[in-house]
Amino acid sequence: MPADESRIDEIAPDVYDITVREIGDARYRVFLFDGETPTLVDAGFEDTVDVVADAVAELGITPERIVITHGDPDHVGGLAGLIERFDLESWVPEGVDVEVDHRFGDGDRVGPFTAVSVAGHAPGHHSLVDEDRGIAVVGDALFGSDARGLPAGYYVLPTAHYSADLAKADAELANLLAYDFEVGLVYHGSSVTEGASEKIARFVDFVGKQ
Repeated sequence: MPADESRIDEIAPDVYDITVREIGDARYRVFLFDGETPTLVDAGFEDTVDVVADAVAELGITPERIVITHGDPDHVGGLAGLIERFDLESWVPEGVDVEVDHRFGDGDRVGPFTAVSVAGHAPGHHSLVDEDRGIAVVGDALFGSDARGLPAGYYVLPTAHYSADLAKADAELANLLAYDFEVGLVYHGSSVTEGASEKIARFVDFVGKQ
């Protein structure tokens, strides 16, 4: 596909994985949750606002809220543009330096999601868990295993190159163990669509024994 032409995959019922850019093997995306308050999770780049807008128009869904997992440019760059385009209610973690309507921290509720601190990859990084749907947006706390050349369907930690504090990123994965979800959405590599929380628990347990 061209570098900035969207690709849309319905990764779970009414949950859409929208690719906003592909560069070589790297894929960048946002997620759209349809429902009572259609919600974008993360914003893509500053210059991919039109790509997101085209994708939601193709789906016939008008987003009303946006929630940001952390402050990396591929997650927050398009925030201002999307807020302006759709007049979105905006939620951003404490410590991420952008202008928004609402801030959240560990354990806070944001619409259907519970925010779970997974700092380490980036300051203020949170995963977003919707236990009613059985879905978590893991963010960049983990990558899909195929991002590191392994078979898809599992997780790997981002390397130190992509982590502000790799040891903290590893330790804070345990915060996700309090939640049960079947699907775990990641931004790099393939998302895990079966047994996601169990696979994180096994990963954390294995690392803890080393």
